Amino acid sequence: MKLSTIFKNGIIYENPIFVQLIGMCSVLAITNTVQNSVGMSGAVIAVLVLSNIVISIMRKFIPAKIRIPIFIVVIATFVTMVEMFMKAYAQPLYLSLGIFIPLIVVNCLILARAESFASKNGVFYSAMDGLAMGLGYSVAVIILGSIREILGSGSFWGISLFGEAFQPAAVFVGPPGAFILLGILIGLFNAFIKNRATN
Repeated sequence: MKLSTIFKNGIIYENPIFVQLIGMCSVLAITNTVQNSVGMSGAVIAVLVLSNIVISIMRKFIPAKIRIPIFIVVIATFVTMVEMFMKAYAQPLYLSLGIFIPLIVVNCLILARAESFASKNGVFYSAMDGLAMGLGYSVAVIILGSIREILGSGSFWGISLFGEAFQPAAVFVGPPGAFILLGILIGLFNAFIKNRATN
């Protein structure tokens, strides 16, 4: 197994948002600003990598019949740790992300990687898979968050880009704009993948 393959799959060919379409709830809710997108990306990467490591270490000792509940307990432990860290050291981000931090526990992406990869592979490759999938998630949410903030607020990272005369399209910071832009990005991303496959 090559590291380059793991990262290409995580970021491009098996991108969790643009290709697999999993973990979409938080994506649509938190990508109204770049800061929220980056904050959630960091949280998801941390939980993915740490839970993959622990599940990989425990994989030979976990009875098959109760593996999913055990995976969820491991994931919930790391989500709680990340939430407490944010609450202590990044209070504005913690308040901005709100309920979507604890909802990382039920993010299909994290449970899917625990089941399909970490429970079948060694610690190093499981950690790299978690990092690759987390980066794929990050690429998607940061692109979406950037476009939504620029079009919907006329700013980037809270800094005004166009001055007071700019009339932002407020629809893009709401749910309809999230759906529209996400659909366009999914179409463009998949067209890019198909184009690469044929060349």
